[in-house]
Amino acid sequence: MNKKYALAIHGGAGTLVKGLMTPKKEAQYKAALNNALEKGYAILENKGSAMDAVEAAVKALEDSPLFNAGKGSVFTNEGTHEMDASIMDGKTLAAGAVSLITGIKNPVSLARDIMEKSDHVFLAGEGAMRFAKSLDYSIESPEYFYDALRYQQWQEIKDSDSFQLDHSVKKDSKFGTVGAVACDKNGTIAAATSTGGMTNKRWGRVGDSPMIGAGNYANNKTCAVSCTGSGEFFIRGVVAYDVSCLMEYKGLSLKKAASEVINKRVLDIGGDGGLIAVDTNGNIAMPFNTEGMYRAYKTSEGEIEVKIYKE
Repeated sequence: MNKKYALAIHGGAGTLVKGLMTPKKEAQYKAALNNALEKGYAILENKGSAMDAVEAAVKALEDSPLFNAGKGSVFTNEGTHEMDASIMDGKTLAAGAVSLITGIKNPVSLARDIMEKSDHVFLAGEGAMRFAKSLDYSIESPEYFYDALRYQQWQEIKDSDSFQLDHSVKKDSKFGTVGAVACDKNGTIAAATSTGGMTNKRWGRVGDSPMIGAGNYANNKTCAVSCTGSGEFFIRGVVAYDVSCLMEYKGLSLKKAASEVINKRVLDIGGDGGLIAVDTNGNIAMPFNTEGMYRAYKTSEGEIEVKIYKE
């Protein structure tokens, strides 16, 4: 019997006010999601690994200026870009994570290199940059990451103490974190997440995206999860691992566990957002408690979906 394989991706969750999204913009987002989906899915189709698939899908999203990761990252309080990413292999529980890096075109690839080429899981800031340079990563100039809309977002609040999560202000602004989860033909799963953080963030703030167990987690016993939303709450709720725990210890299905965490537990502590998850049978769950979440999935049984709003 051929095992079902599947890939799901997200490009952030939050306040997506329908009236503010022009048809043209909506088409651009859907095209970018579809492009990332096809890149990752092609790898699964050709018997590639879940790890390769999630990395390829996230790289495609990082390369699009539409999302707050890689090329489209938001401005910090100092007018720079600080990016975070993580990746995890469900078969071995190996993981790599990176935080507070600048000038790296694809932070998700650096996270994978940390996992495979260092003895560590998590590197940050200056040290992570030194590690990247030791592997001959090219450092992009700030212009590569410059985006007019992101700059405008920052200009509006840069002299204040307020910071802005992408989805907390009702306007036509670009969204948060990107991520991918996959189940390959061998039934191995993986998850990857990448973000540019929050506009005007200060003091080296780190969200949930690079934190294994909070914003990203994969375990072949249960599921692979990539989160997006109000990072502080996802860290406190250890959200990604919580979904896995409900499956492992309570015996909940992927759908029930994911829904319980997003539609109850995160809300109970005051957070909002969503997640994408896949189990080793290729089942997918994509719950969110906000108005929308950029999301897409494709399975070997011919199911394909690219969506933005709630049904």
